[in-house]
Amino acid sequence: MTNHSVTLSTKISYGIGALGKDFVWALTNTFLMFYFTDVADISPAFIGAIFLIARVLDAFTDPIMGIIVDNTRSRFGKFRPWILIGTIVNSIFVVGLFLTHEISQEWKYAYAAVMYIMWGLTYTIMDIPFWSMISSLTTSRKQREKLVVWPRLFATIAGALIGTYGLKTVGFFGGDDMGTGFAYLSVICVITFLISSLVTFWKVKPVVEIPLDAEKLNIRDILSVFKLNDQLRIFIGFVAIFGIGNNFIGGFNIYYTTQLLERPDLFANMSLIGAFCGPAGVLLFPHISNWLPRKNIWYVIASTPAVFSVLLFMAYIFEQENIYFLGLASAVVSFGGGLFGALAIVLLGDIIDYGEKASGQRTESIIFSTFTMLTKATGAISAFMVGMGLSFSNYVPDTEISAFTADTFRWMIMLPPLLLMLSSAFIYKRFYQLK
Repeated sequence: MTNHSVTLSTKISYGIGALGKDFVWALTNTFLMFYFTDVADISPAFIGAIFLIARVLDAFTDPIMGIIVDNTRSRFGKFRPWILIGTIVNSIFVVGLFLTHEISQEWKYAYAAVMYIMWGLTYTIMDIPFWSMISSLTTSRKQREKLVVWPRLFATIAGALIGTYGLKTVGFFGGDDMGTGFAYLSVICVITFLISSLVTFWKVKPVVEIPLDAEKLNIRDILSVFKLNDQLRIFIGFVAIFGIGNNFIGGFNIYYTTQLLERPDLFANMSLIGAFCGPAGVLLFPHISNWLPRKNIWYVIASTPAVFSVLLFMAYIFEQENIYFLGLASAVVSFGGGLFGALAIVLLGDIIDYGEKASGQRTESIIFSTFTMLTKATGAISAFMVGMGLSFSNYVPDTEISAFTADTFRWMIMLPPLLLMLSSAFIYKRFYQLK
């Protein structure tokens, strides 16, 4: 493979694929916990536990899916068939998740558990090959830095649109019936998902595919990849801690703004600010990486959720919990999230090259499966923390917030992210070498 210059058509088509899949991801990551607790009337503690159990399963299934992709030999290559298959199957479970409110109370808990676990498993089928394809489009670090901007930009836009207009869309289609509104929203996201994956399937083609007679990988190769690639293990550590803190902010913020502050409009406005600042972080990443040594970019990224927590604490102390303080907090954390999305993919490309030198095998999909696993695991762990926090605070939907619940909400959205970001920065500084 050469340092191929990726065409604009490929970049845009790849970005469109990310747009559709992240409509679905943002829908579940932003609203599923809220939907289960406040619409489907399921215990927060139960949902948090199911989220966690599903991610334990992912620890086994995601790397296996990486092997399946790396071993695939077809006329469409090893990535594109699975992107299309995974999209079709996952779409069924996305809609199924947001029909939980229609199930009788007797079966609702079991139905929600099965639907969520199957959603996670089928999302893996599509997500691993999608991101793995980056390292097969070019081996140039600079080209990767430019290429990764496109899918991360479109993904950030999808998340911002869901955050900004998600509840409004629910209200438009469902009125006071939020269950119906969420069902319609899930169908809209799935249609976009299917169309965008078709665009990626037909228009994005890796420059060089593995030969049909190349040696295939097996389960033992997963252990070998993790054993020989110490930088992959370190990457998992500092990215997982960051992801938990960052997702915790997003998961808890909907309760903080809509229930504690009783300002659904504030949640939408914070998301709208993020709609501009998240993409700005992605777009500016190549320029920032030229201006600032890459080894320092992670410290900037890890500081943004910490700044979010400090700003919320100041807003509480000075009784200024309004769009100015919270909007600034949202701008900072969204900009950092945009930078993170771009940098993480570039770092994985470096880790793939590093692992190839150590083992003699180029295992894109196995290594990128760890990122898919991390994305889902950090979302699930943070959701588990949110669920436990809601239970500890004695939160009850559709009732007045008590003083104890209000104080717990404020400390939870401020303290955990701050501590987690400090831990992530320490691990990166102390152990990561590919800077």
